[in-house]
Amino acid sequence: MEADMSFWGLFLEASLLVQAVMVLLVLMSILSWALIYQRRKILQGAETEALKFEERFWSGVDLAKLYKEVSAKGNKIQGAEHLFHSGFREYARLRQLRTMDSLSVMSGTQRAMRVAHSREMERLETHLSVLATIGSISPYIGLFGTVWGIMNSFIALGSVQQATLQMVAPGIAEALIATAMGLFAAIPAVIAYNKFSNQVAAIDGNYINFAEEFTGILQRQTFGSSAAQTDGQE
Repeated sequence: MEADMSFWGLFLEASLLVQAVMVLLVLMSILSWALIYQRRKILQGAETEALKFEERFWSGVDLAKLYKEVSAKGNKIQGAEHLFHSGFREYARLRQLRTMDSLSVMSGTQRAMRVAHSREMERLETHLSVLATIGSISPYIGLFGTVWGIMNSFIALGSVQQATLQMVAPGIAEALIATAMGLFAAIPAVIAYNKFSNQVAAIDGNYINFAEEFTGILQRQTFGSSAAQTDGQE
């Protein structure tokens, strides 16, 4: 009787441990593709939102008016908007305290933007470590299934006086499928992780540049007002 060399036939003929390895790799592949779709959507949305907000920011709109527009979004504030909202809110609050000097106002504003920036980066980097883990361990899990399957095949052949290729081939084939499945789960995860990491780094650079430029604008306003008050007192 010829062995069923189809994928399903080899899966059913494999040992219980190799079957468990295959099922685990299938689940890891499904998880990987789900995360790839989710991260792709989020990162593309972050890039688009950042471009739209910076275009609005540099259009010459009054900062107080822009702050009200952003505040109206409530919990939907994200990305560069989050940095601007946190920084301007802290800036306005500290400016109302007459006891705060200009350096303290700017220090508090920068601190607020750093916190917002940290939270945004945490949001963008969520689940990237899972993709990295899947990409790094899937081949080893598949290799483990292969080694185990081949080992069992040769143990079974030890009790046979004359081994033939027809006897060896099914066992080796079902074992090698585990390695193939491990690579199938790992390759897309590694490619996606590298691509998303580069996207996150680019977005991070844009956030840092925006925060620095926004800080420069607030500094000119702060120290300009302080200089005007000093001249008026003189």
